[in-house]
Amino acid sequence: MTTTSANAALHAWVGTPPANWRKDWLKWSVSLSTERPTDDEMERLPYIANEDITSWTGKLLNPDPQPVEADSRRFRRDDVLFNKLRPYLAKVYHAEFDGLSSGELLCLRHSPSVLARFLFYVVSSKAFVDAVNAETFGSKMPRADWEIVGHQPLPLPPLDTQKRIAAFLDEKTAQIDALIAKKQALLERLAEKRQAIITQAVTKGLNPAASMKPSGIDWLGDIPAHWEVRRIKELGTLIGGAGFPHEFQGFTDLEFPFFKVMDLGAVKQNERMLETSNTIDREMAKQLRAAILQARDIVFAKVGAALLLNRFREIGVPSCIDNNMMAFRPNELIDGGFALQALSRIRFADIVNPGAVPSINGKQIGELVLAVPPRPEQRTISEVVRERSDALEQAEQQATQSAELLVEYRSALITAAVTGQIKGLR
Repeated sequence: MTTTSANAALHAWVGTPPANWRKDWLKWSVSLSTERPTDDEMERLPYIANEDITSWTGKLLNPDPQPVEADSRRFRRDDVLFNKLRPYLAKVYHAEFDGLSSGELLCLRHSPSVLARFLFYVVSSKAFVDAVNAETFGSKMPRADWEIVGHQPLPLPPLDTQKRIAAFLDEKTAQIDALIAKKQALLERLAEKRQAIITQAVTKGLNPAASMKPSGIDWLGDIPAHWEVRRIKELGTLIGGAGFPHEFQGFTDLEFPFFKVMDLGAVKQNERMLETSNTIDREMAKQLRAAILQARDIVFAKVGAALLLNRFREIGVPSCIDNNMMAFRPNELIDGGFALQALSRIRFADIVNPGAVPSINGKQIGELVLAVPPRPEQRTISEVVRERSDALEQAEQQATQSAELLVEYRSALITAAVTGQIKGLR
């Protein structure tokens, strides 16, 4: 493909604007401001970094940003800040005040031919973001620069049309965002309900009329009188990841799935089984002295931010894990399904080792306790919890799909409006 045809493909999102619209390069109607703040401005003006802006919505996570001592650029009210680092995150902000920003935010200043609010909608549209992202450089931390952003097309209707489009999008996106917020609130309530169901079942049982006794553990409180309090190390074996002796006996596979701690961060809250596309062969497993885990072992993080997510998941096939994870293999005293549900009620955040990186070790985990009913009751509890969770999962899937459709509609509506595809706004 020639350079001309490649550029044409990248800029195809603009299409053919109405006859009374212009189509310029963005840099012809928008300037890049690189003003440096004075010492006084550094002390008093609020500072915004790319992580302070929500993706796609253009809203600030902190509505009251404060001055920060950092390398910065000055922006003015009505400037549009566009994140050049990983632009696919679509962090764009239409400034409502004078302030300072990270150098990773390009400060775009409108001109008499383009309204700031219209400019915001153009550069925050998915079509524009995708076009910029297609031309980024750097594989691990892709970036765009002013040359890339400035050479994107800018559809330019008359100013009164820009005003109508901006007002229309302000109203419609506010309505859509409110609906999305309701879906998110519903998902949070469903997640809380799921957690409440699990907590009640694995600490109090299914019979509300059962006789109770003190557990002697503050967070457990009273438990059914016929249950026992057991330490985790009495209920199974804790197994480390890389750095521990491997055991190939009984395993004939030449390759195994290799779980990394980041896989736990990506897993959804309601998923029971952990999956990964990473693999490790026998020779590498030997070099790492990796433990070979069995199907139905329960894995979890012991180091890093994933530890605080408190996510326990089963593995479906023999696998290896990295040295930031551990596994629990239940013994005959505890059902695997019940163990998975009961472990998820433990709060590692309350007992992590102090330091810059949160961590916990096998000895600490082994001393933690669970409330354990007789084995047949465990199986019943596990099945009932799973049945009730499955019903909630269906509601969660519906709410998630509905929210995703609203996000897609929002994106399509903005692109259609700023490219003149909505007849009433031309």
